Amino acid sequence: MTPLRSLVDRALAAAAAVALAAAPAVAAAQAALDHILARKSISIAIPTDFPPYGFLGKDSKPQGLDVDMARLVASKLGVELVLVPVTSPDRIPYLQARKADLVISTLGRTPEREKAIDFTAAYSPFFHAVFGPKHLVVNTRADLAGRSIAVTRATLEDQALTKLAPSGTDIRRFEDNDATVAAFVAGRTQLIATGASVAGNMKARNPTLDAQYKLLLEESPNFIGVAKGEDRLRTRVDGIIADARRSGELDRLAAKWLGRPAGDLPR
Repeated sequence: MTPLRSLVDRALAAAAAVALAAAPAVAAAQAALDHILARKSISIAIPTDFPPYGFLGKDSKPQGLDVDMARLVASKLGVELVLVPVTSPDRIPYLQARKADLVISTLGRTPEREKAIDFTAAYSPFFHAVFGPKHLVVNTRADLAGRSIAVTRATLEDQALTKLAPSGTDIRRFEDNDATVAAFVAGRTQLIATGASVAGNMKARNPTLDAQYKLLLEESPNFIGVAKGEDRLRTRVDGIIADARRSGELDRLAAKWLGRPAGDLPR
């Protein structure tokens, strides 16, 4: 055997060994759907502090648009649903640690998040804005300077506000939406940055608050989060979303909880 032939054979053998070693890892990365169907249950992370997407009803059970969407996914897969309550900062870590098979928790898609997890098509509308009392004038980003604003840490509104707010804005971050709303309602901040649905629920519970829309931060439809590499599970859920879009189920869910249809969502 010539030296050149020997080098080629060793290179091919090494390449084959690498391929064989990688095969189990690839298979493992695609195993989520198989595990779900085998155990006949799916764990889905949902919010319980973010009405009307996810909150605890009078019976202390989770309800809301995201909860209904989780039920729809589980039903279409033909498996039992296990709801996993999470706060905003926990959503991606829970998915990465496999504490949940999916995240349906008002999750917006950003370039930073796409490095950590994968996303399905959008399933519901959402937007973020700054809200405050009627007497406070906030028409442009410059008007935020010198104002105190409550926001929930690690949310899209936190990211958008951080980029938009001028120097001198007092951004006060809280660990969950209940704490953020409580700070604003108690007068500990002048403004609040949150989703329109949360603001609507806040105003309904506090009719004398007189909080009004002030400044748009970002339009951000909601997507379902999937662990990196789980393409079979993501594709299966995309099919469920597509069927729900065609049947009008997405529009019905949005109308039920948001008072408006889902409309033309990103795919």
